[in-house]
Amino acid sequence: MSADANLDRMLHAWQSRYTGGRSPSTLALAFLDWTAHAANAPFQTSALSQKALAQWQRLAQIAMENEEPIAPKAGDHRFAHPAWGKPPYDLLVQSVLLAEEWCLGVMNSPDGVDAANRRIIAFAMRQWLDLISPSNMPWLNPEVIEVTRASGGANLAAGLRNFLRDQAAAQGGAVPKDFALGVDLAATPGKVVFRNSLMELIQYAPTTATVGAEPVLIVPAWIMKYYILDLSPGNSLIRWLVGQGRTVFAISWRNPGADMRDTSLDDYRTQGVMAALDAVEAICGNSKIHATGYCLGGTLLTIAAAAMARENDDRFATLSLFASQTDFTESGALQLFITEDQLNFLDDMMETQGYLTSAQMGGAFQMLRENDLVWSHAIRAYLLGEQDAPFDLMAWDADGTRLPARMHIEYLRTLYLHNALAEGRFQVEGRSLALDDIRLPMFLVSTERDYVAPWHSVFKMHYLNDGELTFVLTSGGHNAGIVSEPGHPRRHFRIRVRDAGARTLDPDEWEHDTAPREGSWWPEWEKWLERCSGPRIAPPPMGAKGFAPICDAPGQYVREE
Repeated sequence: MSADANLDRMLHAWQSRYTGGRSPSTLALAFLDWTAHAANAPFQTSALSQKALAQWQRLAQIAMENEEPIAPKAGDHRFAHPAWGKPPYDLLVQSVLLAEEWCLGVMNSPDGVDAANRRIIAFAMRQWLDLISPSNMPWLNPEVIEVTRASGGANLAAGLRNFLRDQAAAQGGAVPKDFALGVDLAATPGKVVFRNSLMELIQYAPTTATVGAEPVLIVPAWIMKYYILDLSPGNSLIRWLVGQGRTVFAISWRNPGADMRDTSLDDYRTQGVMAALDAVEAICGNSKIHATGYCLGGTLLTIAAAAMARENDDRFATLSLFASQTDFTESGALQLFITEDQLNFLDDMMETQGYLTSAQMGGAFQMLRENDLVWSHAIRAYLLGEQDAPFDLMAWDADGTRLPARMHIEYLRTLYLHNALAEGRFQVEGRSLALDDIRLPMFLVSTERDYVAPWHSVFKMHYLNDGELTFVLTSGGHNAGIVSEPGHPRRHFRIRVRDAGARTLDPDEWEHDTAPREGSWWPEWEKWLERCSGPRIAPPPMGAKGFAPICDAPGQYVREE
């Protein structure tokens, strides 16, 4: 690389400190596209002033009670407090909602703007509108005013303490002291039976006299740590599986440093999935394996399964995928950050440090739901002075990981930007993969409020493989919908089986024709595993020759910060 290019790379790395890792060129090009089309569509542009006048007229009619007030959109909780419904705040809410409606309408005009650029502009406008919302202004928020008056300002003093605490915590994510790994979290008994430079493999100790002949191998995402599936004992999927008489293995990925900058996506397949598969086979003999993947771990597992099918490697018995995408054309709001310009900027930023930090990654995810994840927290913690009671999912969320530079760019470019896996252009060892080569019973789980892997996107496996496929749509979001233990109140799910070669419903038709059921989807998955398993046997030994136990679970890698 030339000296000039290196200087530009250093500039982009410096810029990323102030832009949250987002390329300023991406936003500038999007606004240039919109501005050019607006200038060349004077009649559509001039009509916007008429629409603004119409919004003022609507506000006047609402104020005179001649028209019904408009309601916030579903999921908008900014004005949920009863005081927002009383004068003069009720009129303020109406003016804000009408103004936001007009602003977002502006972003959808004129015709001809590139769809990706229009999404970026609408997103930027949404960020700005959220920022200036009266709910964020202490002198305009009636709830804050009421609490401040009642407490004599003690809430603001408590809010300052909360702010300083959060700033200190942001300097280095770690599990909150209320929780200890191996005691309160990731506490299911087991042994690390294999370790390489990329992962540790944990084998969990049996708790039943007999177990299913086929072990379960869990491949979690390398974004965040594996114990999302082994949280507190009461909601640990791994502990629950062991209690059902399953021999369970789970990969715990290493938290990479700068020395792992050149680790590739295929390294995660070979040194992760395939190395774990060899170890499980050595311990459990010739029994086939129930392969299970979560989020990007499921995507990686699907890649491995397709490569194995191509090579006639039949060691998998089934394939279970939780909130995992294989077609990325509808990958939700995360698409906003996936452009060639943005990826080049991100590459320059990561090249200087060798990885993407959890704070840099987490900031992008928070912006996808800024009102829920940023502003609502800021109002509660910094204006109302409230302090969230710690819980296991919060502790896991604070325990972030880094991502190797090469791997991160590879999966964003090949999967998200070019959708190579779904379109038959993803290569393993120089040859393209076909997902239709996978001839395994599949169990797919998606969640209704998933903004990382939207369920319509997860559903697309129906179009990529015509084998037997059981699809579950469960309540909750990307994490809480998966961590949905039996007995948890107010949970429901839909489940439907598509037989091999049968007609495929479109997702909306599927949802309409599939009745919801109350409760957790976990028991349905266990019934499916049982149906796809052989007779029960005595538990296998902990470890085997060449895979002797190294240490107790949860191991060493999960503790690395």
